[in-house]
Amino acid sequence: MKLKTLLVSATVLAGLSLPAIADDSAANKALVLEALENTLLAGDVDAVDRYFAADIIQHNPMFANGIEAQKGVVGFLAGSGNFNAEYIRVIADDDIVAVHARYEGFGPKPVIGFDVFRVENGKIAEHWDNLIDEQPLNPSGRSQIDGATEITDHDLTEANKATVEDFLTRVLIKHEQVDFTQYINPTNYLQHNPQVADGLEGFGAFMAEMAQQGISMDYTEIHKVIGEGNFVLTLSEGTLGADATVFYDLFRLEDGLIVEHWDVIGPMPGVDAAHNEAGKF
Repeated sequence: MKLKTLLVSATVLAGLSLPAIADDSAANKALVLEALENTLLAGDVDAVDRYFAADIIQHNPMFANGIEAQKGVVGFLAGSGNFNAEYIRVIADDDIVAVHARYEGFGPKPVIGFDVFRVENGKIAEHWDNLIDEQPLNPSGRSQIDGATEITDHDLTEANKATVEDFLTRVLIKHEQVDFTQYINPTNYLQHNPQVADGLEGFGAFMAEMAQQGISMDYTEIHKVIGEGNFVLTLSEGTLGADATVFYDLFRLEDGLIVEHWDVIGPMPGVDAAHNEAGKF
């Protein structure tokens, strides 16, 4: 099995050692990365008990709760013989660790996703995710995963989380008329959504085109705001047109303003989902 991962990249290692990171966050990040490497990437079913809680809660609608289902996932990927993972960004916020990744081997096409883990008593106790097939480069020539990776400004974590939550609440939930430059850098905004170009102009053009087609994008609830320094990930639900939708948005901030954005937008699991005992959130 070919292992394509950034676990030993300078960025991740630096992130694990910076003294500004809370000890628990750093330890939990290290645990999740080790668990992924030694179970999913190594295809080692026997290692699952070492890293995952026996009653792990699973929010991916394809998989049931519990350790046996987690072993089934590892066994399935090991049997495929072509599972690869590239971990691009890893942020930790107390007991929550979020991974931005590119995967091969889940299906016929590579997928881009966010995986979110909750750690409790030294084991992974809960998992959320959102995945989408890899898309062509966007109008600005950016992919869904390229861009900045360095984690900085640990002292601004809470302020950055508050800025992002306020932005989503006012703009996408309440649909207030706001000055976007209060939240987004007007001269430096890099966009990784497959359909949207850089800059406020690109964002505005995309929203205008959707409106022209009679398609609205509405957020109804923000379930999680996860941050480490200059990176903030939000897990939200809402609608895209008439369809119930799950929104995972990752923002990078500089000097209190959003300067870069990645996302994964997917359908809300329906009643016909194989497993949805815990719900998507």
